Amino acid sequence: MLRYLTAGESHGPRLTAIIEGVPAGLSITAETINKDLARRQCGYGRGGRMKIETDTVEILSGVRWGETLGSPVTLCVINRDWENWHEKMSVDRAHRDDSIRVTRARPGHADLPGAMKYNHKDVRNILERSSARETAVRVAVGGVAKCLLAHFGITINGFVSAIGGIQAVRPDLPLAHLVAQAAGSELFTYDPSVEAAMKAHIDRMKAAGDSVGGVVEVVASGVPVGLGSHVQWDRKLDARLAMALMSIQAIKGVEIGCGFAAAATPGSRVHDQIYYGDDGAGRHGFHRRTNNAGGIEGGISNGEDIVVRAAMKPIPTLYKPLPTVDLDSKGAVEATVERSDVCAVPAAAVVAEAVVAIELASSFLEKFGGDSLGEIRRNYDSYLTYLQEF
Repeated sequence: MLRYLTAGESHGPRLTAIIEGVPAGLSITAETINKDLARRQCGYGRGGRMKIETDTVEILSGVRWGETLGSPVTLCVINRDWENWHEKMSVDRAHRDDSIRVTRARPGHADLPGAMKYNHKDVRNILERSSARETAVRVAVGGVAKCLLAHFGITINGFVSAIGGIQAVRPDLPLAHLVAQAAGSELFTYDPSVEAAMKAHIDRMKAAGDSVGGVVEVVASGVPVGLGSHVQWDRKLDARLAMALMSIQAIKGVEIGCGFAAAATPGSRVHDQIYYGDDGAGRHGFHRRTNNAGGIEGGISNGEDIVVRAAMKPIPTLYKPLPTVDLDSKGAVEATVERSDVCAVPAAAVVAEAVVAIELASSFLEKFGGDSLGEIRRNYDSYLTYLQEF
């Protein structure tokens, strides 16, 4: 399985990730990963930080001559804004300056509970690490996972399906068409009929000093039957995906397939009927004509597209700040204003792609594990033969 850790602060010198479990022989280039890093910085409603940073990854270990070695892979994303924060974020005690402490916690952020948990009187010690800036290096890790999955025909694509209550309707078109539509959208949505209304809503929120959330959707196509397991709670694929998505900053809800709608729908219309034969898309065997389960049944992938959605709350930094309490005086004040976005939902779609890719790659390696890409390929091909004969 894949394991990874990230380190670094929002205004520190760099963000770093170490990935363990990447098999040998996988082709990886910084250029491939950088495409997703660039997408994460795009999207209508982003703030000033994106004008400062131009995120690129540096591969520091685990790769030689363009291929992984089987040893841990280290990725690094430089924070260009560090140039303006050398002393404020210095590791050197000599630069300590209590006059710049942040003592006004933002409602909806990790500021206050984090300060109380770790006994900090300066909220910056919390907000620097809890910032969504950390997701830049997670997107880089996701880029490595996508490279692995792509070798086996698995693709991961993210979309925006709602902004501030304005719901996109997914067209009944092939996935490739939806991907192309989203790629040309500033909001990464597959429904061009609502994009203007979404932008107008973001503009209204910006003018009001407010922020806006939304819903992102991730579709994983080409996933074979058998990832995950029903035998233990922590091996269920849907549970692992839900945890991965909930780990993204500002995500407050996750659904798989028809999700919450299933609670209000008769079972006869929820459960996907099973058929055998040609599925009309060039495949032969067991298949379903609907996908309300979102590609997962009993914690196990069932061969259909995996479809997950995550609800993102509005960003807690508001340019018209909410009331809060000062940590020192305990008096009523306005919350701190940090440079922020009005809407980061399109960026969240890219981050959601990354964490889904990481979790699927980890499950894939558990199922077909090997120390090299060639060994995994042999295991996978043998499994596909078995499925054809089942």
